[in-house]
Amino acid sequence: MARVKGAMMTRKRRKKILKLAKGYWGNKSKHFKMAKQAVMKSGNYAFAGRKARKRDFRRLWITRISAACRMNDVTYSRFMNGLKRAGINLNRKMLSEIAVADEAAFKSLVEQAKAAL
Repeated sequence: MARVKGAMMTRKRRKKILKLAKGYWGNKSKHFKMAKQAVMKSGNYAFAGRKARKRDFRRLWITRISAACRMNDVTYSRFMNGLKRAGINLNRKMLSEIAVADEAAFKSLVEQAKAAL
């Protein structure tokens, strides 16, 4: 069998990393070894960021719901417990949208939650 040399695949692999590192400062965008390290680290940050974004949005929704609840003289935890007992299954994202956009609808949800407690 003929001997296979890896120049083509090596070049392809290096070009891919350097393309991902485009725009990085200094040698991180020019030298393969430094670019590889920077791309790996940025990939890890991106992965962690995608997980953190979910937590951040949930925290935001809960804060919005809590603020709207306090305007209607009920705490967040009692409101959520009341909704659960009333059999109203709305997620926090939708509840926060209702709290921001439609105060009358949120007030009726609060009343139903209070009645169920």
